Amino acid sequence: MIAAPLRIALLSYRSKPHSGGQGIYVRHLSRELVRLGHDVEVFSGPPLPELDEGVRLTVLPSLDLYREPDPFRTPKIKEFRTSIDVLEWAAMCTGAFPEPLTFSLRAWRHLRGRLAGFDVVHDNQCLGYGLLPLSRTDTPVVATIHHPITVDRDLELAAAPDWKRRLSLRRWYAFTRMQGRVARRLRWLTTVSQAARDEIADAFAVPADRLRVIGVGVDVDLFSPAERSTAGEGTADEGAAGESTAAGTPPRDGRIVTVASADVPLKGLKELIEAMAKLRAGRDVELVVVGSARPDGPAAQAITRLGLDGTVRFVSGIPDTELADLFRSATVAVVPSRYEGFSLPAVEAMACGVPLVVTTAGALPEVTGPDGLASLHVTPGDPEALAAAIGRLLDDEPLRRRLADQGRRRAVENFTWRRTAIRTAEWYAEAIAAKGR
Repeated sequence: MIAAPLRIALLSYRSKPHSGGQGIYVRHLSRELVRLGHDVEVFSGPPLPELDEGVRLTVLPSLDLYREPDPFRTPKIKEFRTSIDVLEWAAMCTGAFPEPLTFSLRAWRHLRGRLAGFDVVHDNQCLGYGLLPLSRTDTPVVATIHHPITVDRDLELAAAPDWKRRLSLRRWYAFTRMQGRVARRLRWLTTVSQAARDEIADAFAVPADRLRVIGVGVDVDLFSPAERSTAGEGTADEGAAGESTAAGTPPRDGRIVTVASADVPLKGLKELIEAMAKLRAGRDVELVVVGSARPDGPAAQAITRLGLDGTVRFVSGIPDTELADLFRSATVAVVPSRYEGFSLPAVEAMACGVPLVVTTAGALPEVTGPDGLASLHVTPGDPEALAAAIGRLLDDEPLRRRLADQGRRRAVENFTWRRTAIRTAEWYAEAIAAKGR
C-alpha cells in the first residue's frame, strides 16, 4: 500500500479523445488516480485530452501541424515563438513526424523548474530525447509503451506500392529510432500486455524484465449489457460493480461493429470489408466502423471495388455513451487487427456483453481468453476465416449468448481502470523508493 498521496506529472504528446488509445488512457488513468487520493497534472500538446473533475491540465503549445481540417499546414511567421517551433517545422518539411521529439523538449523546458513539486513524471508513449535530462534529476521518470510503433511501420512498408512510398514511410517513422534509444535508457517502463512486452523487448532491445505489465481497463458501468445482469460483477479489490443498468438498446440483426483508430494495414479493416462482401452474399448484414477512411486508403478502395457503399458505414468523434450504445446494438463485434498491444475495443465489447470475433495477432488472445471462451479466434489477414467466424455467430444464438456472458464476466474481473490505477500507483512507489536509494 502507498503511505501518502503522490504528486504525478502525466505527459501525453498527443491526446485525441475519440480516436486511438493514448487519449483514452490519459483520461481514465488520471481520473482513477485522483479518486485514489493522488494529485495529477496532465501535460499535453494538441490535440488536447478530455479530463475529468479534479485532474489539472497544462497545455504545452505546439505548431499543431497535423490538425484537421488542414494537416501539413504552413504556419504564419508570428506562430514561431521558440527554436523548438523552428525544429518542428523544419522536420515536417523533410517528411518526418517531429511531435514526440518536440513535445519532449517542451516538457523538459517547462518541467525543469517545477520538478520539486512532483514525486514522479510519467511519460505516455512519447519517448523523446527531452526525457533523458529529466531522468537524470532526483525525480523518477517512468514511461508507458503501449506497443512499439515499429510494428505499424513494418506493416505499412510491407503494403507500400513502390519505392517512393517506402522511402516516405521510412522518413515518417524515423522517430522510432529515437524511441528505442530513449527506452533503453529509462529504468522504469510499463506496457499493457505480455505480447506487447515481448514485442518491445525485441524491437527496442530492452530487457524484458525491465518492463512491468499493467493492463488497462474499461468503465464497466458505462460499457455494460443492455439487459440487467449481475453475473460475474465485482472483485475483491474494487468492490461490486453493481447491476448493469444500461439503456435497453436491442441488438440489430446482422449489425457488425468494429473500431479502427486509423485506416492503416495494422487495423485489418480491408480484410474485414472483404469478409463483409462474402457475408452479404447470403445474409442481410451491415458493418459500422467507428473511425474514418482515407479517400485513397485501403478501406475506401476495398469498399469501391466490392460495391459495398450501402453496406459499410463510418462514424467518428462519438462520445463513450454513444460508443457503448453502438456496441449494444451490434449482433457481433470484430477486432480484425494484424497486431494489437492490448485492444480497448475488444474489452469494451466484452463489457457490453457483445459476442466477439478477434484475430490471434499480438495480445488479442491474451486479452480475450482462449478461443471459444469470450471470443472466436481467426488468423490475421484472412477474410475467409473472418467471414466464417462472423457467420457462425450470426447463425448460432446460444453461442452468441454464451460468449457474451463470458466476455462480460472476464471484463469486470480483469480489466477496470481502478485496478489499472492501483497497480500503476504501486509501480510509481517502487520507482520513487528505488530512486531514493
